[in-house]
Amino acid sequence: MSSSTDTRLIVGSRFVAYCQMGALCICVAALSLFVGCSQEQQAVDLYVDAVMLREFDENEMAVEKLNSAVQLNKSFSLAYSLLGEIYQEMNDYEKSADSYENATKLNPWSFEDYFNLGRVYQIMEKFAQAIKAYARACELKPDHLEAHVGAARSYYEIEDYNNALVYGEWAEQIDPNVSEIQKILGDIYKSREDYHRAIRSYKRALEADSNNPEIMVSLAVVYLRTNRDNSAKELLTSVIQIQPDNNIAYRYLGYCYLRLNAQATASYKSTLETDSNNLELLTSLKEDADKAASEAIAGYNKAIEISDKDWEAYRGLGVAYMLRALSNKDETLKAELREKAVQQWRLSLEIKPDQPNRERLLKLIRYYSE
Repeated sequence: MSSSTDTRLIVGSRFVAYCQMGALCICVAALSLFVGCSQEQQAVDLYVDAVMLREFDENEMAVEKLNSAVQLNKSFSLAYSLLGEIYQEMNDYEKSADSYENATKLNPWSFEDYFNLGRVYQIMEKFAQAIKAYARACELKPDHLEAHVGAARSYYEIEDYNNALVYGEWAEQIDPNVSEIQKILGDIYKSREDYHRAIRSYKRALEADSNNPEIMVSLAVVYLRTNRDNSAKELLTSVIQIQPDNNIAYRYLGYCYLRLNAQATASYKSTLETDSNNLELLTSLKEDADKAASEAIAGYNKAIEISDKDWEAYRGLGVAYMLRALSNKDETLKAELREKAVQQWRLSLEIKPDQPNRERLLKLIRYYSE
């Protein structure tokens, strides 16, 4: 029995579904107007079969039909579009991108093909190609929200923050109340160190999507960069209550407590120099510093427990152990803490040997290993 006959049997067995396919019949009629020879008619027939097969989730058979159709008619843009769509659903992004590329070459006015091509390249992390596709999609539909967000995000990924901001602000003009838009704008402003605007955008994102852990963590990071440590601590604590397995929140909470430890230690030293007789205040500041150091260690350890490949958490944990060592008067405990610190730094470098400030970390390891 031929492949075409198999298809007819599958379709025939589900006759009721055709009642919902009036639009397809119109499409077939339109295509038939342009058929100039039997070969092109065969391509149209194969395309129609593929559309019907896809309705019944027979994607592999639909792909076979479409590949045969484009072999018969290499300028069949609709067939390439559908191939791109099916390959995208099948997570075969290389073939999806190739299909959409062919579709856009044949029909350079197809917004859907350019937009989908941008999405596929973005998934593949081929951001330069994604930008090109999204930019054309934005030209074809200047008021399309997702196309502008996709372009902004792709420019952001290649660290072209100026162009990212252009598309992000354009998206904001289309609809300022969408959380995703405010989130990408916050990310862009943060990367440009425009922290005031970043905070504003993240807060607006949370207004549209309250209690979103990703946005909350991003806002907490900006708070840390602007020395609002207590605000960051409160926000990160809320994230953990919403999402107890968020290792990034625990890592930043560890860092937050390191900063609070540094502040308490600085206050302790300052008070010791200016008001050494105030034993109550000195004791309180010392307790605050010790507690913050312990909380930092706990935060980093929890981050590592959730994700043992979190090299930043290992590095931060090493810093926390070292700070405890430097403030400890017990020489035996001091040596143990220093050894733990060096161990965490080595683990961090094993996971990510090319991390930022690698040489500085190696110097610390050598110095404290002696």
